[in-house]
Amino acid sequence: MVQSSNIPHSINSKILKKYQLTLNNTNETFTISDENIQELTNISTKYSKIISNVMKESQKNIVGQEEVIKKIIISIISDGHVLLESVPGLAKTLMIKTMADIFSVNNVRIQFTPDLLPADILGTKIYKNNTGTFEIQKGPIFHNFVLADEINRAPPKVQSALLESMQEKQVSIHGETFQLDKPFLVLATQNPIENEGTYKLPEAQVDRFAVKILINYPEIDQEIKIMERNTSNIQIKINPVVKLNEIIEMQEFNEKIYADNIILKYVAKIVDATRNPKKYELDLDNIIEYGASPRASIWLIKTAKANAMINGRGYVIPEDIKEVAHDVLRHRLILTFEAEADEINSDTVIDRILEKITSP
Repeated sequence: MVQSSNIPHSINSKILKKYQLTLNNTNETFTISDENIQELTNISTKYSKIISNVMKESQKNIVGQEEVIKKIIISIISDGHVLLESVPGLAKTLMIKTMADIFSVNNVRIQFTPDLLPADILGTKIYKNNTGTFEIQKGPIFHNFVLADEINRAPPKVQSALLESMQEKQVSIHGETFQLDKPFLVLATQNPIENEGTYKLPEAQVDRFAVKILINYPEIDQEIKIMERNTSNIQIKINPVVKLNEIIEMQEFNEKIYADNIILKYVAKIVDATRNPKKYELDLDNIIEYGASPRASIWLIKTAKANAMINGRGYVIPEDIKEVAHDVLRHRLILTFEAEADEINSDTVIDRILEKITSP
């Protein structure tokens, strides 16, 4: 039997009840013990302190945007690719470069242009005159963090070249397959307001991004700090906070964070509501053309676990799901023409779903 006094006081009461019911039933193997929860929480607390230092270090180079930085960190911990969207000049590239420096990984910036070729990213075979043989020349994709700047400027052939590396963490060059080193993340940026010289990202590729993060304009006081930093001869040095092996450790530990069956059912209902809104008495049939894919369910859990780790918990609560829901779902909902004409966006639809689906 579970001794409830050994379980963290902040644990969700319904999840706690589930532990007690499961463990009291001698005919079933218990899901997890209170000691396991406490151990997971202790490890999460250790990692949350490291992540707190990452946040502090990032503020040396980036003014404000704490929530955006937090979401990028969540994506790194959950081993998911990031799509950043904002108007020009809101430090998308700077954020990603700063994260690469703080996490002390090798990184590369690829400027996507209409004349870019798949070989420019993946690599190709080149002929060596001195040996008379062909050798593989690896492309910039063979880095830990790949900044795909203005990804929607490249033609579909180049965008599709990223699909295998993003999903399978491997690259095929002229019939030879190469595994990419861990950690590997594509952090892409795109400009939502410029159409000339851009290509719409294929839905299959968009679905490969764990999250889509929107960046808003800074507040007035933040704008003043930005001007002060960029109009003075101030040299800012970013110190590495996390070692490469620690990133891999956090990513592996993230899989171990506990998500109760109650949480899994909650996520399943949220995603199902995007596909079958009438089942949940949601009037969204004329708004949603296609609902979220099963990847949405997977990434809701993975990123919620990372959010729990940041908060020093070894278990997921409903608030973790709500915290990441918009970032995970907004690029996976395809809205109808009528919805776009009425200026209804994905975030509005997600708000309505979260309000309707009762959290455990």
